[in-house]
Amino acid sequence: MGKTVKILLAGVLIMSSILGVQHLMDDQQDGKFVNQDPEFRQSTNIVEILKAYWRLERDSPKPDFELPVHSISKQALEEETQDVVYRLGHSSLLLKINGELILTDPVFSDRASPVQFAGPKRFHNTPISIAELPQVDTVVISHDHYDHLDKRAVRKLAAKTTRFLVPLRNGKRLVDWGVPSEKVTEFAWWDSVTVAGVEYVFTPTQHFSGRGLFDGNTTLWGSWVIRSQHTKVFFSGDSGYFDGFKTIGDRYGPFDLTFIETGAYNELWSNIHMFPAQSVQAHQDLKGKVMLPIHNSTFDLAMHNWQEPLEQALSISNDRGVTMVSPEVGQRMEIQAPLPLNTWWRKG
Repeated sequence: MGKTVKILLAGVLIMSSILGVQHLMDDQQDGKFVNQDPEFRQSTNIVEILKAYWRLERDSPKPDFELPVHSISKQALEEETQDVVYRLGHSSLLLKINGELILTDPVFSDRASPVQFAGPKRFHNTPISIAELPQVDTVVISHDHYDHLDKRAVRKLAAKTTRFLVPLRNGKRLVDWGVPSEKVTEFAWWDSVTVAGVEYVFTPTQHFSGRGLFDGNTTLWGSWVIRSQHTKVFFSGDSGYFDGFKTIGDRYGPFDLTFIETGAYNELWSNIHMFPAQSVQAHQDLKGKVMLPIHNSTFDLAMHNWQEPLEQALSISNDRGVTMVSPEVGQRMEIQAPLPLNTWWRKG
């Protein structure tokens, strides 16, 4: 039953991409957003994907040991004076930059799914609950997929967050969920805003949007450049590999730290999610100094073993002379003083 439900849920999410993803220029077509690459096609074959899921056998779809999680305290966050990052899980990051507390794609629910009784379940707890968080200055959203936009989290964050920065046409959804409209700002690609000495620039990715069968690409998707006078980071959201990373690197690089999607990849959807080698290349295109792979080790969203993205990213980074870090969930890391690499995903 569990496998059947997972296949059906995968089908719903994949079908939304097939019905939604178009091609041509970085504007809109027939009321839907499109990717920049004029040659882009969403060639995903739903039948082949469902067949592959049905035949799937893996050694390690999820951890067989308890993953290390460091609790984060409200007091520590309030007293923090350095520019730091904590990985909360998947693509959820908690940053403090220039004194501003920033959350990226906050997903706190047990499952990345339209429902909480089925779908991909967390491998680990979050290191801090929303109730325990101090006032959050800024939440940035990359796109509306369930593993990046968590309705329950948004509702809980609405009262204790100063501002939500979201891609075009996501604003109404947040307002419908209870976020006051004056707290929500929508962004097109290359739009920016500076608040309290921190600039947020919404930059392109090659991906898609949609939370159901018939709303594909009605909202925009993208990545974020976040920079202050002393610190500059890049948050990738989700993307296939494309030349936009080099454009962003040329405009805004070098970056002290890049948070790059590294996980949930497969040949059957290779144009919308990167393989580890492409993730490392994207980091290099961005002129990043240090790479922190995200989008892995929290949910089972593809067909590879759970630890494969980090293993491959580490091997490729070593081959290319790239500095990679992977702090444990909830572990404090200063952006200007990255931690030594810790291969925590290897049991024992």
